[in-house]
Amino acid sequence: MLISEYHHLRQSVRRQLFSIFSLLSLSVLSFMVNSCARMGQPDGGWYDETPPKVVGAHPADGAVNVNTKKINIYFSEFIKLDNDQSKIVVSPPQLEAPEIKSEGKSIRVTLADSLKANTTYTIDFSDAISDNNEGNPLGNYTYSFSTGDHIDTLQVAGYVLDAENLEPIKGILVGLYRNLADSAFIKLPMLRVSRTDSRGRFVVKGVAPGSYRVYALQDADGDYKFSQKSEKIAFSHEIIVPSCKPDTRQDTLWTDSLHIKDITRVPYTHFLPDQLCFRAFTEETTDRYLLKSQRQNADHFVLFFSYGNPELPKIKGLNFNEKNAFIVEPSERQDTITYWLRDSALVNQDTLRMQVNYLATDSLGKLKNKTDTLEILSKDPYAKRMKREQRTYQSWQKQQKKLKDKGEPYDLVMPKAAMSVEVNIPSNMAPDQNILFTFPKPLAKMDTAAIHLYAKHDTLWYRAPFEFKKIRDRQYKLLAGWRPGIEYSLEVDSAAFTDIYGAVSGKYKQGIKIPSDDQFSSLFVTINGMTDSTIVVQLLNQSDKVVKEVSTKSGTAEFYYIAPGTYYLRMFVDRNKNGRWDTGNYTTDLQPEPVYYYPESVECRAKWDVSRDWSPLSRPLYQQKPMAITKQKPDAERKIKHRNEERARKLGIPYNPPKS
Repeated sequence: MLISEYHHLRQSVRRQLFSIFSLLSLSVLSFMVNSCARMGQPDGGWYDETPPKVVGAHPADGAVNVNTKKINIYFSEFIKLDNDQSKIVVSPPQLEAPEIKSEGKSIRVTLADSLKANTTYTIDFSDAISDNNEGNPLGNYTYSFSTGDHIDTLQVAGYVLDAENLEPIKGILVGLYRNLADSAFIKLPMLRVSRTDSRGRFVVKGVAPGSYRVYALQDADGDYKFSQKSEKIAFSHEIIVPSCKPDTRQDTLWTDSLHIKDITRVPYTHFLPDQLCFRAFTEETTDRYLLKSQRQNADHFVLFFSYGNPELPKIKGLNFNEKNAFIVEPSERQDTITYWLRDSALVNQDTLRMQVNYLATDSLGKLKNKTDTLEILSKDPYAKRMKREQRTYQSWQKQQKKLKDKGEPYDLVMPKAAMSVEVNIPSNMAPDQNILFTFPKPLAKMDTAAIHLYAKHDTLWYRAPFEFKKIRDRQYKLLAGWRPGIEYSLEVDSAAFTDIYGAVSGKYKQGIKIPSDDQFSSLFVTINGMTDSTIVVQLLNQSDKVVKEVSTKSGTAEFYYIAPGTYYLRMFVDRNKNGRWDTGNYTTDLQPEPVYYYPESVECRAKWDVSRDWSPLSRPLYQQKPMAITKQKPDAERKIKHRNEERARKLGIPYNPPKS
């Protein structure tokens, strides 16, 4: 009896173990099949194209009389959050950054600042929320609540562009002030804020009825006010009164990417103003102080200042005699001053100790004399230079010995290295262009009689007249009456130029062929509505760089000798007639000089005269700059990928998307 029961129990255990093993095997096999199916083409079903949905929030979206700083937003599926500062904006602005985290199917927001009474709070997520699997974006989502008994719902929208080149500015703050005083922008944080997107577009939400002024700010220190002159800003004296009205828009439904299914008119609430445009700029720094000193090469040192001044610094040597010691080269703006050392003994001195007396701005913004003691060290020490020269000399000696051993001519004295003169001759040089000479060191003397320009007529060469003109320190232009279709030869004798250290220039020869007239184009631009202003019209290449420019008061700009190609046009109003674009200043209520772009490209062809009529004021600024030369391109919109339509097309089967 006991043996029979034992065998029965043993068989029962075997059957149970076999069942468990079979189930495990089937599970493993199923997992492998499914895994393989997912790793290959998606034959196991359609892609998920449904974006996550908000299923609840605490406090509820749109809640009033809220007194908690912790917000939880719940979704229909697992989500991921692109927690980019430029995308997620909390308003009113938070001086202490809030904590925003995604956790599975929820987002948790913890505000650090104290809540303001009777205030609407908005958290604009833009398109930062998407589902975790396929990345389907939720779309522009804004959560709001109020600490008072109602929600403010008005909006203000527009664009922020760079004042100098009309580039859209991404990520700059745009804020509203209810305090209409000019000082509010400097003393108070913004009341409500937004950030611009990649198009320079902003939308400030949750605005209460009332009158406001609007500012843009590249906030460097996070205080939401204009507190540093280095911050890029935009301002306007226009007082705006937000409003709304019922309106309709056209929505297009597509059968596929090529075919329109239907166009419907959809009612919506139109918030105004929605086309504000601000020109942002950085003020020129007028505070003057010494930035740094530098002696990259032993023969000169440079003093860098934050701002220029006609009165140059006075230098007193502490370990050298400063009298007649320098050739001084100030930059065009006189904020960078180069001191060339005349005496070779001073060049060989590794450390120069000196007192520098200069005008600097004090705490009240006034220029006062200031004296600094500087110790300027050469980054190329004397010992290092001597070793380098010794190696060069030894190498030269070896070369001469090889020549001697071969019975070939050789030198007994090593010649000095020739001065390297940079001669810039434009390719396909036009008749209105000239040749630029740049010298590496100040010149002690030059012999213009050693410069020769010849023009070829028929088969004979004749001397051509020219002018050799200094345009700035160590830069000269060779100007001549260049004639189309004529071949020239520029020839410079050796020793035409000698620098202050005795180095002389070598021999130079270069042929120049001026293209004929029929290889160029001309452009004539008539500018409407600007005849009362001095304007500078610029011809731009496809990199938004200036090729030619013309200053005019007549409203007509003429460009000659244009190489065939695609060009663009920009102009600015030259208020102070200095020939260059100038920025603005908030303290003095000065806007930057207005800039405009011709909205289309201009094709210039050889032998063609091209004419264009331009009305700069007829189109909003944010619609003027051609996209082809706009560097800040709009970010690609995050959309549902619609991969199921493409899969169905490839498989030749119908796809009927589920109705939401």
